Amino acid sequence: QVQLVESGGGLVQAGGSLRLSCAASGRTFSGYVMAWFRQAPGKEREFVATISRRGDSTYYPDSVKGRFTISRDNAKNTVYLQMNSLKPEDTAVYYCAARAAGSWSILIRYYEYPTRGQGTQVTVSS
Repeated sequence: QVQLVESGGGLVQAGGSLRLSCAASGRTFSGYVMAWFRQAPGKEREFVATISRRGDSTYYPDSVKGRFTISRDNAKNTVYLQMNSLKPEDTAVYYCAARAAGSWSILIRYYEYPTRGQGTQVTVSS
């Protein structure tokens, strides 16, 4: 099982960009479908993006489509979330998550990803 550590969060002005990273320990990273979720204060956790094991398939909700890009580097055991055109409503704690998978399918519920990181704060000022 992998362990996940997020980094790259911070404070940015609206319209700006940030890139989050999630480093995974272990030698089986390429066997995991990866995802990003976020949770704003007082709100439910929200699905942000997911990527297949080889990085050739991705999926985003409408709220971030066209602004966020998920990618991965299996040689570096790392998944990324490039966030552009940030809005104040993107302010949240962002979590990296993983699930072992034999084939690609789009799953958007947090409980479907048994391995999670500790989160990194992203704050977008207006």
